[in-house]
Amino acid sequence: MSDTLTVQATDAGKRLDAYLAEQYPDMTRNMAQNLIADGRVTCAGRALKKNYKLLGQEVLQIDQPAPQAVSLQPEDLPLDIVYEDGDIIVVNKARGMVVHPAAGNWSGTLVHALLYHCGDRLSGINGEIRPGIVHRIDKDTSGLLVVAKNDAAHHALAEQIARHAVRREYEAVLSGVLRADTGVISQPIARHRTDRKKMSVDPAGKPAITHYQVIARYPGYTHAAFSLETGRTHQIRVHTAYIGHPIVGDPVYGPKKDRFAYLNGQCLHAAHLTFDHPRTGQTLRLDAPLPEYFVEVLQKLQRLAQ
Repeated sequence: MSDTLTVQATDAGKRLDAYLAEQYPDMTRNMAQNLIADGRVTCAGRALKKNYKLLGQEVLQIDQPAPQAVSLQPEDLPLDIVYEDGDIIVVNKARGMVVHPAAGNWSGTLVHALLYHCGDRLSGINGEIRPGIVHRIDKDTSGLLVVAKNDAAHHALAEQIARHAVRREYEAVLSGVLRADTGVISQPIARHRTDRKKMSVDPAGKPAITHYQVIARYPGYTHAAFSLETGRTHQIRVHTAYIGHPIVGDPVYGPKKDRFAYLNGQCLHAAHLTFDHPRTGQTLRLDAPLPEYFVEVLQKLQRLAQ
């Protein structure tokens, strides 16, 4: 896979390996160094070295090798199953669990646990790395996820998601106090222009719409519910940060100094999921109670308010 990057003036002075690791979300610095050592990063036809200092305005050519096939081994990992039948399985994903394998996470994922539980009874549409996976939630977001056991179910669920017929409802604790009881954040989202591991509000991005409703207010914090019309990467995290109320504990978009920074992960939970069963058409509304870490945060906020 060949890619072209134009270095911004603000990146002048950075080492090449560090720059590449910033630009590609799934690339570690060590991976970038190996890519450079293999002569796969060039500028004007000249192979560069890992310690090359960027001047700004260079046009880099990055030739990444095609990913090798990976044979996944089932793993006997805990699964909180909320609903299951012959077509689908809905799980309450634990905070800290990655949904599917990717660079840096080749084991211990939800997919590994599903392979152990379901065997070969997962849809194959998304290939060997993501069997059954119709949609995702972030590693440190807990909550509900529906998985397809066959291709027909996968197609039906994907179609519902595409026409915004799947209702996904979340709860989060935000930094600061939201003034309005309800509101809509409608701002396009795209990959961050200088930090490829982040997303950002960008006029050139894809439409993203988030609805919110205040559940409770505390000194300096807000407990709120969210529903999504769209499913952009990091959508709630980006939108809440954009309006000045980032999710507490969020190491990427959240406040650097906060009483809940110790969480090392956003206080965000996918609490409710509503969709039509892909075979019967019956509307299913499934719920996942707030996890222990979330409840502990609310208890601390309640003590603050006393």
